[in-house]
Amino acid sequence: MQRVTITLTDDIAEALDDFLAASGAANRSEAIRDLVRRGLAARADAPREAPCYGVVSCAVDQSMRNLAVRVPQSRLDRHDQTVAALSVPLDHSTSLEVAVMRGQVGDVSGFAEALFLERGVMHGALSLIPVSEGGPEHVHNAGEAHAHAHVKVESGF
Repeated sequence: MQRVTITLTDDIAEALDDFLAASGAANRSEAIRDLVRRGLAARADAPREAPCYGVVSCAVDQSMRNLAVRVPQSRLDRHDQTVAALSVPLDHSTSLEVAVMRGQVGDVSGFAEALFLERGVMHGALSLIPVSEGGPEHVHNAGEAHAHAHVKVESGF
């Protein structure tokens, strides 16, 4: 086993202790190992090259080291993957950021994980929606006719 030293805010340490008590873990190390395993397993189900849509959400402290500039820039850097973005002010310095991304699981989850590691980003969550792309091209009768294919939402990866 490897020893890893981490620093937790008081709130996270208290939440970890609450999790420890509720889960029956013997100590903080056991609780953290369990949480890490769960987090890694949640990402392991989806092949990195599978097509998906991802909903990325987090709270952002806008007063933190140019974070108010870097978060929107990170979406602009991925303009071909960004479908929509929403920023909701929560208080004088914190906003709720939501981005809908599309692409391969590895790219979408990589974007989310990089964002969640930024200092000042809290409560990060990623929800992946598996899709299949393509299908038969067809034409609708409404409006100007053009051949196209649709994305189909799948039940799993």
